[in-house]
Amino acid sequence: MLESALRVRGKHTSYRVIPEVEERVESVTEKDVTIVLPVLNEEEGVVAVIDDIRNNGYRNILVVDGYSVDNTFANAQAKDVKVVSQHGGGKTGAIITAIEQVTTPYLLVMDGDYTYDAADIHKFLDHAKNYDEIVGARKSDNISLLHKVGNWCICAFFNALLGTHFSDVCTGMYLLRRSAARHLVLQTAGFSVEAEVLAQMSLLGNATEVPINYRTRIGKAKLVTWIHGFEILKSILALARLYNPVFLFSITAALAAIPGAAMLLWVLWLWLNGFGFRIGWAITGEILIIVATQALFVGTLALMMKRSELRIERVVKERIGRR
Repeated sequence: MLESALRVRGKHTSYRVIPEVEERVESVTEKDVTIVLPVLNEEEGVVAVIDDIRNNGYRNILVVDGYSVDNTFANAQAKDVKVVSQHGGGKTGAIITAIEQVTTPYLLVMDGDYTYDAADIHKFLDHAKNYDEIVGARKSDNISLLHKVGNWCICAFFNALLGTHFSDVCTGMYLLRRSAARHLVLQTAGFSVEAEVLAQMSLLGNATEVPINYRTRIGKAKLVTWIHGFEILKSILALARLYNPVFLFSITAALAAIPGAAMLLWVLWLWLNGFGFRIGWAITGEILIIVATQALFVGTLALMMKRSELRIERVVKERIGRR
């Protein structure tokens, strides 16, 4: 029987549909997970990453190539791992392709530039059976000061808009439960896909994080700090509009409530000091307060309806898929 669970952690509430009994894995081992490497022009790093993964005891490896123009595809094939070319654009297309290709109960995504340590994979597997997504929160030793500040700003923005409490929403290493990942609807491009996945998993599933190491990359970096940073912030705002409309209604409410309250206080001050009662200003202030209250109500209702819609859609898809 399909069950639903409501989990409350601090200020963050998440809803999770527990998979069918036959899909649950009681003890997650290296055989239950496929390590996914989305790559583009990583001919140097991909070989080192594959060796690192194997040296740590993991054999299920999938390389998803974004049509590299160097020797990435050939170098990965030479390591005797499964290599496929992605469909769709950017890293989003690579993640969608991986979800379609993987057959194990879990997939763990990690960048193919050697920045992530395969020795940390066990940290994800230790908690995998309890979560739909586990993100790796990077230690900041090898992250530049500019990137630290940028990552902090992005995380604070994400947490404020979506009501979460993650410390690294842009990490390139994270574990997904395949049955949950199949129902993701990914629309963003570039480096925003991690934030979009986490936004959906936080709303519909159950997500957490574990600390991981972060090393100096092999090869040339593709991230352009300012350009991609603003793109991620823009994507997070779009995600908040889609998955947490209460935020935008709250802004409307605040803009209406502040002048409304100020007008009422001013009218009260004038009346108490014998300057008469300004009925026109009082009515205007009351109207603004009413608008603010209605905006908060509509925003809260919209969020509840959106959550219900997504959860129902997910349940229907799961039942259709089992027929």
